[in-house]
Amino acid sequence: MHACHCKDLKLTVYNTGPLFHKGWYHLFYQYNPESAVWGKISWGHAVSKDLIHWLYLPFAMVPDHWYDINGVWTGSATILPDGQIVMLYTGDTYDAVQVQCLAYPANLSDPLLLDWVKYSGNPVLVPPPGIGVKDFRDPTTAWLTPDGYKWRITIGSKFNKTGISLVYETVDFKSYDMLDGYLHAVPGTGMWECVDFFPVSMTEINGLDTSVNGPGVKHVLKASLDDDKNDYFALGVYDPFENKWIPDDPELDVGIGLRYDYGKYYASKTFYDQITQRRILWGWIRETDSEDDDVLKGWASVQSIPRTVVFDQKTGNNIIQWPVSEVEELRSESVEFDNMKLGPGSIVPLRADTPSQLDIVASFEIVKEAFEGTVESNVDSSYSCPTSGGAANRGKLGPFGIIVLADETLSEGTPIYFYVTNGANGKAETHFCADELRSSEASDVAKVVYGSKVPVLDGEKYSLRSLVDHSIVESFAQGGRRVITSRIYPTKAINGAARVFLFNNATGVSVTASGKIWNMISADIRRFPFNQL
Repeated sequence: MHACHCKDLKLTVYNTGPLFHKGWYHLFYQYNPESAVWGKISWGHAVSKDLIHWLYLPFAMVPDHWYDINGVWTGSATILPDGQIVMLYTGDTYDAVQVQCLAYPANLSDPLLLDWVKYSGNPVLVPPPGIGVKDFRDPTTAWLTPDGYKWRITIGSKFNKTGISLVYETVDFKSYDMLDGYLHAVPGTGMWECVDFFPVSMTEINGLDTSVNGPGVKHVLKASLDDDKNDYFALGVYDPFENKWIPDDPELDVGIGLRYDYGKYYASKTFYDQITQRRILWGWIRETDSEDDDVLKGWASVQSIPRTVVFDQKTGNNIIQWPVSEVEELRSESVEFDNMKLGPGSIVPLRADTPSQLDIVASFEIVKEAFEGTVESNVDSSYSCPTSGGAANRGKLGPFGIIVLADETLSEGTPIYFYVTNGANGKAETHFCADELRSSEASDVAKVVYGSKVPVLDGEKYSLRSLVDHSIVESFAQGGRRVITSRIYPTKAINGAARVFLFNNATGVSVTASGKIWNMISADIRRFPFNQL
């Protein structure tokens, strides 16, 4: 399903500059051609017709000028109204200064965009006064000003410990004016990198072009926090006349509130698919066998399954992430289970022919009367997935869910589950967690519990979807309100030896489970067959 399941792939996948052009999706990614460590960062290039099966192309750009000799770093593509493509990217200069550079396709009629030309006047932007030379990177896709004449981009940075997004205005992408103030700033969040900024519709279910604004539109501002290596976002309102984005809820501001993903997921980027009218999100799934975040380790990583992003119209204060529909092309044989009763302490095996590659959809219900009688006395308002002790920690209303990548004896396994408590306000709170504590018997890998609270509205079942791929599990709760990506390394639950279970480890209630489990075939990922043209 993913590009690779191994730990030694020489792939550095801060994805960068994704776009759709003449029938092909293009993914560029940071890549070291010499080793699976940081260094000599070039732009790898892959194309796909369907976002699932990929063909590798020759490098798009390499570090070969003074302004990017230490690396061709993250960038973004902007498609102009006449179809022209401009690519802005961060270059690391010979003396380690982060600058912004311009590139464009040498031949726009080429569907594969094989050749790229770097602008002779590069760099087009250098760090402004007061900004550190190593704190100025990752330009966003540009959006139009209200008059439709100028373009704006934002670039991540910091001032002391305050994360900031600088805004620049341009007509030709070669010369720029820095606007006064910041698009936004949040004290204590540190360096903002891989900033993303895009609109979502409050009324429609489709994505929006980056330049859209007006009534019925919210704007998502996202930053990858260099300090903790997580991607945070917030919903808010963008005022282009004041050059300000204002969060809807200051307590859920960028860097202190919601995350795209509560697992191992970073340096994400969206693009607008103008053909299907989708906002598509990619993220980087890092290794977890090196937790010290040394830049010389942890770079042999893979891309997540692409996700669509829309506004959560039911809650009004979330986004919905969901795997692109094309991933369902990989589904093969399936098994259904319906209203399966799971008493307290139950563990029930599910049959799967390819248990290391699965698409699992499941929903759970607690008997209403039992729920109402139990939640009042289940007063664990301090419950938190990361500090909970995992699925072995039993409460009256949880945990319950699935266990994936388990062996026959459950000496290895990764539970994905819900845990319901009575919150401080006296109302039920639901936690969605992924427990890696027993995911591997290997001693040199991280084993943690990920997760967060997830809104469950009246009348909704507890629902999850998990995409399982050997060492990666991407799990979506409540239709995509919360997402957790796990990167694990089982030693026993490998290939055909892996097993899947339903479980209910609650002490006070029974639950009923329904759902479907599909075997998944592998994505076709190989070099582009130039010899067949």
